Amino acid sequence: MTSITHIPRWMVTLAVMALLIGSVTPAQGQDINTSISAAGKQPEAGIVARVYYGTRDNLDLLASSLDIWEVNQTEGYLVAWLSPGETNRLEQAGYLVVIDALQTERLNTMLDALAAQSLESLPGFACYRTVEETYSALTNLASAHANLAELIDIGDSWDKVTAGGPAGYDLFALRLTNENFGVVDEKPTFFLMAEIHARELVTAEAATRFAELLLSSYGSDADITWLLDYYRIYIVAMTNPDGRKLAETGLYWRKNTNNTDGCVVENAYGVDLNRNHSFHWGGASTDPCDATYQGATAASEPETQVIQDYVLTILADQRGTADTDAAPADTTGLFISLHSHGGLILWPWGWTDSDAPNHSQLQTLGRRMAYFNDYTPSQAYELYLTTGTSDDWAYGTLGVAAYTFEMGDTFFQDCASFEGSIWPDNRDALLYAFKTARQPYLDPSGPRTLGVGVNPALIAPGQAVTLTATANDGLFYPNTGTGTEPTQAISAARYSIDAPSWIAGTTYPMTPADGNFNNSLEAIQATIDTTLLAPGRHTIFVEAQDANGYWGVPSAAFLDIGHYAFQLTVENDHLSANPGEQVTYTLTLTNSGALPDSYDLAVISGWNTDTPSSLGPLNPGDSTNIEILIEIPSPPLASSSDEALVTLTSWGDSTQTRSLTLTTTAVRQTYLPLIQR
Repeated sequence: MTSITHIPRWMVTLAVMALLIGSVTPAQGQDINTSISAAGKQPEAGIVARVYYGTRDNLDLLASSLDIWEVNQTEGYLVAWLSPGETNRLEQAGYLVVIDALQTERLNTMLDALAAQSLESLPGFACYRTVEETYSALTNLASAHANLAELIDIGDSWDKVTAGGPAGYDLFALRLTNENFGVVDEKPTFFLMAEIHARELVTAEAATRFAELLLSSYGSDADITWLLDYYRIYIVAMTNPDGRKLAETGLYWRKNTNNTDGCVVENAYGVDLNRNHSFHWGGASTDPCDATYQGATAASEPETQVIQDYVLTILADQRGTADTDAAPADTTGLFISLHSHGGLILWPWGWTDSDAPNHSQLQTLGRRMAYFNDYTPSQAYELYLTTGTSDDWAYGTLGVAAYTFEMGDTFFQDCASFEGSIWPDNRDALLYAFKTARQPYLDPSGPRTLGVGVNPALIAPGQAVTLTATANDGLFYPNTGTGTEPTQAISAARYSIDAPSWIAGTTYPMTPADGNFNNSLEAIQATIDTTLLAPGRHTIFVEAQDANGYWGVPSAAFLDIGHYAFQLTVENDHLSANPGEQVTYTLTLTNSGALPDSYDLAVISGWNTDTPSSLGPLNPGDSTNIEILIEIPSPPLASSSDEALVTLTSWGDSTQTRSLTLTTTAVRQTYLPLIQR
C-alpha cells in the first residue's frame, strides 16, 4: 500500500475534492469543451483519473477533447490523462474526478534503460524496436527475401516536409507476396497499419513481427505459403515516426509533431492523425493543444495524405457514395489499424450510432478475429463517438472491411505481457484475417477448417493418402454479453490440389467421419488418389460449408510425393597391383531422392571380384561407401588389364540406374640378369 506521505499534495487535494463532489454530473448535453479549452494547458505532466460522465451524450462530448485511455460503460466512467486545467474545469462542471494513483505515477516516471540494452533501443523496453531499428529490420527483410518482399517509400512525415526542425522520416510500406506467382496487382489485398498514435508501442512491433513471421514461414508452413502465393499484404509499421521518436524518450506522445497550428504549450502540440482522415472529418477537438485535435482541415497532415493516397492505389472502390450504400457481398480487401490499448476489436461506424450498411458482415468477421485474442468486438461508436478515423475512412470511401485492434492494457506495455500473450494472440487473429482478404463479407460466415493433415505426408508415386481435418462453424468470441453469432450444421466439405477452389476449378468431396453431416463440428476425411500427380511438393486445400450455404476460408497442408534418385561416384577409377594381389575401389552412394531406397549392385568383370549384392535402405540425403575388391590373376593372363562394369539399380524405381567402369592394370614384372663377379 502506498503511504499518503508519498503522494503529492495536489493529488490528495483533488481526491478530497472528488469525494466532496459526490456523484454530481452535468446536465445531459452540457457542452464543456469551451470551458476546458479556455483554462489553457499547463506544462505539468498532469494526472490520470477516472471521470464519471453520467450520460452517453456527456461521454461523446468529453471524447471530442479529452485524451481518453479507457471507457467503463458498466460503471459509467472514463479514464483520461488530464492537465491541471482540464481537471479544474471538469470539477467546476460537476464531474466526479477520481485519481488513478498507479497510472499517474507511471505517467510522471521517466523511463530507465535496462542494463543490457543498447543506447539505440527503447529505454526499459527491450522487446520494442526504435524507429531506426524497425526501419533497419524492414530493409533487411526486403533484402533477404527479394522474391517475396519489397520495401516501398510511400511518402514523408511532417518533420521531413517541414523545414527548420528535425529531419523527419520516410513512410514505408512493406509489400509481401510471391512476386513470381500470379499477377501481383490482381491479388486480394490486406492493408495493415500501426503506430498512428506514437505512444502505442506494441503496435509497430506486432506489425514488424507479423512480417517476419510470414517471411520466415514461407515454404515450411502451408497456410502462410499459399497466402503469400495468392494474396498480398502491405504493412506500414510506422505511420507516425516523428511522434514515435518523441514517445521513445518516455513522453506519452499521441499526435504527430505539427507545431504550426497555434499550440504553444510544451509537449501538447500536434494533430491526432486518427481524427484527421477525410471521411466525416469534423467533430473532434478544434483546440490544437488537445489530444484529439482534428487538424485545420480534413486530411491536412502529410501522414494522413500518404496513407489515404497509397491505399487508394491498392484497394478498389466498391461502395456507393451515400452513407447508406452497402458494399456488395463479394467485396474484396481488408484494412486493419493496430492501436493500444483496451482489448477491443472495433469496426465502423465510429462517427454515428447508426449501423454501417455492412454491419452484420463486419460484426461476423470481428467476432471471428476476437476468438483468437479474446478482445471485445463491437461497433466503434459503442465505445464513444469518433470522427475522421482511418477505419471509417477505409470503409466509408472504399467499402472494404475495416477494423481497429486495441491491443493490451497500457501504452508502455511491459515486455512480459507483450511476449506472453499480446503478440501470440494477435498473431493468430491477423493470420485468420489475412485469409479473409478475398471475401471478408462472405467467408467468415462459413466454417473454419482445422488440423488439416495428410497421412503419410511423404509418399511414393501413386501411393494413396488419407486426408483428415475438422470443420467447425463455431469459434467466435465467446462472451454472450456482446451477442452471439449463429452457427449451423456442416453440410459439405471439399478439397482441391495445388490451388484453392476458386482457381483450381476441380474439387473433390470429403465425407464426415461419423457418416453424417449433422453437427456444427465435424471430423472430415477423404482418400487422395495420387496416380496422376507428379513427384514433388503439392498443396492440399480444404474448405467446409455450413447449412446456410457459406463456404469458409481454406486451410492447407503439404503433400510430398517422393522421387527416387541417387548418385554413384568413385574417387579413383584406375588402380594397379602385382599379379596375385587385390585392389580395393571405394565408391560413394548418395540417396539424392526424396524417399528411402535400397539398391541392387552388379559387377561384370573378367577377373574375380568381391562385392555386396545389395545395399540399403538409405534415407534421403544419406551416403554410404561401397568397397569393390578385384583380384589380379597370377600368373598373369594374356591381358594385363581389366575393365569392370559396375551397375547400381534402385529398388523403388527400376528405371533409375547408375553405372561406371573400373580399370585395373597388372604391374608388368621385370627380371634382371645375374651379374657374374
